[in-house]
Amino acid sequence: MRKYFGTDGVRGIANSELTCELAYKLGRAGGYVLAKKQNKDNVKVVIGKDTRISGDLLESALIAGMMSVGCDVITVGIIPTPGVAYLIKKLNADLGVVISASHNPFEYNGIKFFNEKGYKLADDIEMQIEYYIDNINEIDYYPVGDRLGKKQSRHEYKREYIDYLKSIVDVDLSGLRVVLDCANGASYKIAPTVYKELGADLIVINNEPDGININNNCGSTSTKSLCETVIRQNADLGLAYDGDADRLIAVDEKGNVIDGDHLMVMSAINLKNKGKLAEDTLVITVMSNIGLRIACQNHGINLAVTNVGDRYVLEEMIKKGYNLGGEQSGHMIFLDHNTTGDGILSSLMVSSIVKETGKKFSEIAEVMTQYPQVLVNAKVKNENKNSYMEIEEIKNEIERIENLLDGEGRVLIRPSGTEPLVRVMLEGKEEGQLKELATNLANIIVEKLS
Repeated sequence: MRKYFGTDGVRGIANSELTCELAYKLGRAGGYVLAKKQNKDNVKVVIGKDTRISGDLLESALIAGMMSVGCDVITVGIIPTPGVAYLIKKLNADLGVVISASHNPFEYNGIKFFNEKGYKLADDIEMQIEYYIDNINEIDYYPVGDRLGKKQSRHEYKREYIDYLKSIVDVDLSGLRVVLDCANGASYKIAPTVYKELGADLIVINNEPDGININNNCGSTSTKSLCETVIRQNADLGLAYDGDADRLIAVDEKGNVIDGDHLMVMSAINLKNKGKLAEDTLVITVMSNIGLRIACQNHGINLAVTNVGDRYVLEEMIKKGYNLGGEQSGHMIFLDHNTTGDGILSSLMVSSIVKETGKKFSEIAEVMTQYPQVLVNAKVKNENKNSYMEIEEIKNEIERIENLLDGEGRVLIRPSGTEPLVRVMLEGKEEGQLKELATNLANIIVEKLS
């Protein structure tokens, strides 16, 4: 059981849960473990961050910890998470760190590590780092003199990432009217630069970060202002990133939200038509809409399904050699081009499809029909939450619902990983029917397991 690391690094309220002391220990322990693993005295580290007010505070503490064990640090300033993943390889670094809490409110922050290949650290490495955080005095390495770690501020390296993004799509976006919502986050300079240099007719909103307005009623988790701007500006499409720009949610020219499932289907079909979709397979999680499954089946696209979390999507892609995967939330991984979700890259891929086809975005999105989803939480005893299929009444009710849906819907039961809950998700054509069935099933689960 991990104590500090979650599925996406170490997170908490800055200076309360995620303190300077913890950041320093993370830096010292992380640098030490990586130096031991690679048998190096001086580990090269690339560090980037988003726009949160606490970023400088945590970065200073983290860097002090790393330099204290001889790490050479290159800070690249405010940059999307995937920008750091790219620069690790570009600069031949041994480690990358991003200081961000992604889509969370500004008072939160996080520290996440990437290895020398641009992937998140393996569980056993994170466990070693956690051990040394709790036993920091066991790190008996105190280099002196010229073996101390050195720091360089090289914010100009962001240009390398910008040029790389442009080289991937290699398309003239002139004539395409685009609204970007930068969530007052890490994409606020880079995304507009990329789109302007590719010739788009560009309108940018939420790109004036002040340290506390990141994700505040904007970005991929709050698209109201983007929808309104697209309609008001008569734009062809709108594109919204989250705080660290590793995910994307889009809006068509009518102001309709186009989620990650739609974007994955569109991208998969586009790659397949060009002969570039590895194994003709898209990797998704169990939460992806049944409409995605039907659309992929209609276009001869195979599906590989994982548990919820981009970490599991990526693991499956690497293991099986697939090159496209993602989540309904807007994380999309184009593994031929980067090792993590990349919102700007995803938006460029979508923009390219709209430009190349010459069709309305809403028309392209019609390739998938979104089925209603209903989610009901059943509160149970924590020790019982994984035993729902052992209860005959619950098992029978699930089978009854599946028979009622008759292949045009599904039942998904997911025990919570952190709370004493069983999540009941039903999908189908009639939302009213789904609510009634889901509530009834949840009540049976509560009755039998609470």
